[in-house]
Amino acid sequence: MRIALTGASGLVGRFLSRALQTDGHQVETLPGWRLGQPAPLEGCEVLIHAGFAHVPGKYRGGEGDDPEGFVALNRDGSLRLFQQAKAAGVGQVVFLSSRAVYDALPAGTPLPDGTPSAPQSLYGRVKAEAEAGLAALDAPGFATASLRATGIYGPGEGHKWTGLFADYIAGRPITPRIATELHGDDLSAAILLILRSGARGAFNASDLLLDRHDLLAEAQRLTGCPYPPPPCADAVVSVMSCDRLAAMGWQPGGWPRLRDSLPAMLPSDGS
Repeated sequence: MRIALTGASGLVGRFLSRALQTDGHQVETLPGWRLGQPAPLEGCEVLIHAGFAHVPGKYRGGEGDDPEGFVALNRDGSLRLFQQAKAAGVGQVVFLSSRAVYDALPAGTPLPDGTPSAPQSLYGRVKAEAEAGLAALDAPGFATASLRATGIYGPGEGHKWTGLFADYIAGRPITPRIATELHGDDLSAAILLILRSGARGAFNASDLLLDRHDLLAEAQRLTGCPYPPPPCADAVVSVMSCDRLAAMGWQPGGWPRLRDSLPAMLPSDGS
């Protein structure tokens, strides 16, 4: 299939682009296109919207000092893109949403597929409202789906733990934290399943519940770093279940995937 992919230059987009091409698809990365502009979608059968405009390094809080511009680009720009895709004859749209749509729920709340959104941050609200706008366009011949993904990790320039690993190896203080994580290859596998099946609606996408203590203990084993990892985090986390994807055969890689990826994510010079 000919697939338009927004956000292809980012870490997540690079995972998606590689997976789609490996699966035999023609990927249009829309060079020069920016959110809020009309996109060259003619002839594309699918749109995967992973693009997002934000302050570098931040999603929650990514609006910086311009919340109005953040909403105009990311919510309004996404909604116009979805409408344009439908008008252009694109048959399927997959939107990369976020587990941030659940952030206002109390810690420890079970999060099965279909849990109503309850965003807390502006980021979560923008994702939830873009999801809803896309779902409202769903119609015969125009299949829509949103993936409520947790934090994405994996090798690549500027990966999410670049600063964390640098701080740890330098002996700087590390704040304890526990969070859910998902490898970029597993996110890509989920999207490929949705494309092949034509499935609609919102899907949770999550894998590991990972404590920084355990992550950095593994980094210590690989690097011989003399500094102890931080203590385990004293926090309760709401964990998404992913039954819709599991029913389609999705099996994320868990700890083996993390261990296989870490050597390529750690500083190569040990500093």
